[in-house]
Amino acid sequence: MKPVANQSSSRKAFTIVELLTVMSIIVILIGLLLPALNKVKRYATNVKQSAQFHAITTALELFSNEFEGYPDSGALDPVDQPYCGSMKLCEAIMGQDLIGVHTNTQFRADGLDAGGTLLYPPNIDNLSPTVRDNNLKARKGPYLQAENANAYRMEDIYGQGNTGGFLPGTFVLCDVYGRQTAAGQKTGMPILYYKANTAYNFHDPNLPMTARDNGGNIYNYLDNETLLALGKPWQTGAGATPHKLSASGPDGPDRFYMNTRSDKIVTTNRPVNPDKFILMSAGYDGEYGTADDIYNFEWKYKDY
Repeated sequence: MKPVANQSSSRKAFTIVELLTVMSIIVILIGLLLPALNKVKRYATNVKQSAQFHAITTALELFSNEFEGYPDSGALDPVDQPYCGSMKLCEAIMGQDLIGVHTNTQFRADGLDAGGTLLYPPNIDNLSPTVRDNNLKARKGPYLQAENANAYRMEDIYGQGNTGGFLPGTFVLCDVYGRQTAAGQKTGMPILYYKANTAYNFHDPNLPMTARDNGGNIYNYLDNETLLALGKPWQTGAGATPHKLSASGPDGPDRFYMNTRSDKIVTTNRPVNPDKFILMSAGYDGEYGTADDIYNFEWKYKDY
């Protein structure tokens, strides 16, 4: 008979079946847990995006108090150069160089005022002290801190040579859904900005529209169409597809007007915020015109 000490020190090892069973249980638990964690992460990011919209809204109110009105959001600048709502939003809040908007701004893509003076010099520190100080004294804001504004140049988002008619160094404010783009940067998508035209009363996708005249609609979906036409910055070549909100999509105008329509008014089609503005994020999927888009108001997605 074996000594008692030897019997007590002997141990039975796990069998391969037992190990596989435990591993299978762990894999199943992880599979059940990951979707819940992803939902929590997405919800937290959506909350962060709503907070960004709140900060931008506050900044626009500060701009409105200083300049007696919200910035324009038209697709073109006063000399008919591409300069859309997203870009004018960034200039109004941050200036074209992120150190404040100049009081003489004409919201031109080239940064010139009505007399041809450059309001946003590429290197302001190289100016004479007097010119530099006068330029800075004429600035308002910035209404957001540069570190928190999430501002990126167009070429950082879409890549060199892929910014269409827009100047590649133009800044836009991006949403919080960072994504690796073909340009090699991890950025969000540009925040779309539409200003209400209080001279009009309609909210109808069937009215004739051009980039300069919204045909009687309070909001003109073409304000950011040139930017939407650039497509998704992580897609290139034959695999690129247009945004569903784009005019080149199957029902872009209808999708815009349907999803910005007020649910409170039933006697006629009226937009939300008919005397202010609309902000739009492309949401988690990075595509404008889908159910996960984030607006600066509560909404329910309506699809065709």
